[in-house]
Amino acid sequence: MKRICILFCVLTLTTFGLMAQTEGPMPMKPEMTEIWDPEVRVVTPGTAPMDAPSDAIVLFNGTDIESEWTSGDGNLPKWKVENGAVTVQRGGGIIKTKRVFEDFQLHIEWRSPSEVVGTSQGRGNSGVFLQERYEIQILDNYNNRTYRNGQAGSIYKQNAPLVNACKAPGEWQTYDIIYTAPRFKDDNTYFTPPVVTVLHNGVLVQNNVQLRGPTEYIGIPEYNIKKHGPGSITLQDHGNPVSFRNIWIREL
Repeated sequence: MKRICILFCVLTLTTFGLMAQTEGPMPMKPEMTEIWDPEVRVVTPGTAPMDAPSDAIVLFNGTDIESEWTSGDGNLPKWKVENGAVTVQRGGGIIKTKRVFEDFQLHIEWRSPSEVVGTSQGRGNSGVFLQERYEIQILDNYNNRTYRNGQAGSIYKQNAPLVNACKAPGEWQTYDIIYTAPRFKDDNTYFTPPVVTVLHNGVLVQNNVQLRGPTEYIGIPEYNIKKHGPGSITLQDHGNPVSFRNIWIREL
């Protein structure tokens, strides 16, 4: 009987000891941090590296400029479409998308004239305006020096590019732009400012940069902040025959 009592006590203590060891959080398993739903949406990339993916809006396909674009006065664009590209016509004014956008990924290809005319800002000058207000400068800066916050790949008059990634005049170049639109406070100041990342010919030139305000040729950007909603993509007529092709956008 004494042996039975001792055995019972040993078993009881062992059981309580095991229970004490298992108290606390359940041990983690791999599947406990796996998220299955909702399933990630499928997007089919373009066939070639620069082709539009399946969820993109094609803004210019090389032939039709009138479906997606208008001139600044609301009439048909006055730029010339030829050989798969659309080219600035001096005095034709800006062109802008009929659609308006907030957050997006934009791909655009541009070419400065092969015949070099002018220096500094007078050579292959145009620009891509995001929401009609914030300019990513286009300029032929191949062996052509200008002020650093006004050269190709700059956020014009605000932020110089990290590097000069320009190709030679007459060669096609690419901008891939990731843009987050600003959100505003009730007093028209930024709650969160616009943020932009730019790759020029595949090279990072603007890295998640916060814009100070709308683009100004003369003056301080912060002084002209006004609350706004979605806006068009605008291409600038600066009097130089800069060409564009393969323009597409993905809303984010």
